[in-house]
Amino acid sequence: MIISILNQKGGVGKTTLAVNLARAFTRQGKKTLLVDTDDQGSATQWHVRANADLVDVACLATVTIEKDIQKYLSMYDYIFIDGIPRISPLTVMSVRMSNIVLIPVQPSPYDIWASEDIVRHAKDRQVITEGKLKVFFVVSRKITNTNLSKEVTNELDKLELPTFVNSTSQRVAYATSVEKGLTVLDGEFYGTEACKEIEKIAQELWEKIDGSD
Repeated sequence: MIISILNQKGGVGKTTLAVNLARAFTRQGKKTLLVDTDDQGSATQWHVRANADLVDVACLATVTIEKDIQKYLSMYDYIFIDGIPRISPLTVMSVRMSNIVLIPVQPSPYDIWASEDIVRHAKDRQVITEGKLKVFFVVSRKITNTNLSKEVTNELDKLELPTFVNSTSQRVAYATSVEKGLTVLDGEFYGTEACKEIEKIAQELWEKIDGSD
């Protein structure tokens, strides 16, 4: 199964979500690969810092990704694609290959409006696949102890895609864990509020996967 984390806007927590969800699946004993398609190579740099111990990572930042990724489909049960922060042929191909697309958005109308292009591509693919492609928003980098405003909720509703119940918040642990070559599911970060957020999102994702079988 291929799960893409995509948004053409940078700074929405896309790589953070991809890395931590891939790690959550490996911790559950799932054969999982994280594919870094961003030419900045953030996930790959984290992988090096982690001494390649936590998650298998492949850098496929090329338009041959659909062909290249085929060799991994027999080796892994789950492939997470960390998308690039723009609409490009790579983005379109990632949507086309995916079983599930997660669109991280910050709780701001501006960020939600900026996601409209990727939403359109994903919806077009849903039509082609007769609904087999599942697409969800995941709210990212919420400010703790606040609720989503009615305005933001209304903007998400306008795009007519379901939103995960669980979300990530602005927490120092996400950045600090990367610096140490870890995720929020590892070492001193395990059991923190950030860890609990990722575990809940991973569980919700697993339920979506299970429901699509």
